[in-house]
Amino acid sequence: MIDGNRLICLVGGKGSVVVAFDKDTGKELWKNLDAKEPGYAPPMIYTINGQRQLILWHSEAVNGLDPETGTVLWTQPFGSEKVIDTGKAKVKAGMSIPTPRQISDRLYLSCFYDGSLMFKLSTDNKPSVLWRRTQRVVDPTPEETEQLHCVMSTPAIRDGYIYGVCSYGELRCLELQTGKRIWETHVPVAGQSTRWGNAFIVQLGEGSDRYVLFNEIGDLILARLTPEKYQEISRAHILEPINTMPAFGGKNRAVVWSHPAFAGRCVFARNDRELVCVSMAADGL
Repeated sequence: MIDGNRLICLVGGKGSVVVAFDKDTGKELWKNLDAKEPGYAPPMIYTINGQRQLILWHSEAVNGLDPETGTVLWTQPFGSEKVIDTGKAKVKAGMSIPTPRQISDRLYLSCFYDGSLMFKLSTDNKPSVLWRRTQRVVDPTPEETEQLHCVMSTPAIRDGYIYGVCSYGELRCLELQTGKRIWETHVPVAGQSTRWGNAFIVQLGEGSDRYVLFNEIGDLILARLTPEKYQEISRAHILEPINTMPAFGGKNRAVVWSHPAFAGRCVFARNDRELVCVSMAADGL
C-alpha cells in the first residue's frame, strides 16, 4: 500500500514481515515483525482512538504499528496451532487472509481454521478480547462451525451486524456485540454445502444495505443484506470458472477466486483466460 512517500509491503524473513520503502527510490525506510509465515492479509491504515495505525495481521498475531517509523504499538496473538520452537500459537497454514475490519476502537478478524476474534484497544493501546468463537470439529459441516470461519472473503460490517461467507459456503449474519449467529444461507455461493466455498462481498455505497456479491461459479449478484434476511435482487453469470479446486473426499470443482474491481459504474472480473467488464449502470452505458 502507498502511505505518503512510503510503499508498505509484506516481505517475510527475520525482522522483516513488513517493510516500508521510499516509493520513488526503493530505499528501505524501516522494517519490523517476526513470524514463521507472513500470511496474506493486506496492510491497512486505520485511525483508532485518534491515532493513525498500520494494522498488520501475520500468521501469529495482529499488530498495530506507527506507519511512519514501523514502531510496534501493540500485539494481539491469534491462532490455535502451536509453533514448537517458540511455544506460541499461530494461524494454521498461515491463512491470515481476510482484511481485518475496524469498528471504532474495535477490530474484527476471521479465518478458516481459527474462527472469529473481536477485540478492542484502549487509549493506551492495550488490546482486550471482547469475544472469540473457534468451535469446529474434524471435517465439519456448516452447522458444526460455531460462528464465522472465513477463507478469503473479507466480511462486511454495518449497523451492528457482520455479514460474511463461512468455510463451507454459507453466507452468515452475526451480531456484532456477541458473535451470535442470526441467519445463514447457501444461496449466494454454490447453493449447497461446499468446502472453501467463496463469494466476495462489496458494499454499494457507505451506509447502504445493498451489496454486490461475486461468487466462485462466476455469478454477479446484487442483494440486500439485513439482520432479517438475505434478499437477492438480481443475478447474472458473467464469467466461467476454469481453475480447479481439489476436493476432499469428492469430485474436484471449477472455481473463480479473483476479487472483482470496480470503476466507472462497471465491474471488472477475470479468470486465467479472460477479463470481462460488466456495466452496472441503470441505462447500461
